[in-house]
Amino acid sequence: MLSSIGIPGLILILIIALVIFGPSKLPEIGRAFGRTLTEFKSAARDLTKDDDEEKKVKGPDVSANSGEKR
Repeated sequence: MLSSIGIPGLILILIIALVIFGPSKLPEIGRAFGRTLTEFKSAARDLTKDDDEEKKVKGPDVSANSGEKR
């Protein structure tokens, strides 16, 4: 996704952000974005961890007719 942007595109985005928000707001916005990303990763990790724990408790899902041939 971001690999197609390239260095010139990133520089352009940073210049536009600097013009829009100003130099005093950029560090604050960066910290807020970092905290949000960290919180999202943590929540996603917890969801996958809970899902894995449920699978371990239930065991494999085997139907009653899986070994029968007719």
